[in-house]
Amino acid sequence: MKTANLIAEPGQHEIIMTRVFHAPRELIFRVITDPKLIPQWWGPRNYTTIVEKMDVQAGGLWRYIQRDQQGNEFTFGGVYHSVTPPERVIDTFEFEGMPGHVILETMTLEAQAEDTTKLTVSSVFQSIADRDGMLSSGMEQGAQESYDRLDELLKAL
Repeated sequence: MKTANLIAEPGQHEIIMTRVFHAPRELIFRVITDPKLIPQWWGPRNYTTIVEKMDVQAGGLWRYIQRDQQGNEFTFGGVYHSVTPPERVIDTFEFEGMPGHVILETMTLEAQAEDTTKLTVSSVFQSIADRDGMLSSGMEQGAQESYDRLDELLKAL
């Protein structure tokens, strides 16, 4: 499997992740903005993801609930600030278990040669401590697993 490249420079508020997928950006954009497809790739394999809300437009809300094998629930949500198909989505991301720690995310899809697309996600945190806490929480491994699952779904479609 390919891996995403993660950049987290010391003393900065941002994490940047990039990964190249062998799929056209229109397909990737559709998959990441379709509430019916989110449960098939978002989050770790051993969790179930439920899309409670997903209104992909400026001002629209999103809210996902993840459930582990023991029945514990973890809820995430945010607001879409800008949606520009098929190239960019800007939204906020917040784990409801730690309210008040909002991340501003910008996801861009850059078409490349031979139906490949470079996905870049910039996550800007309110503080360096929040960013470092996210890194130490296993965020990179979770993102890698989600991207692996996204890659598998794209190949199946």
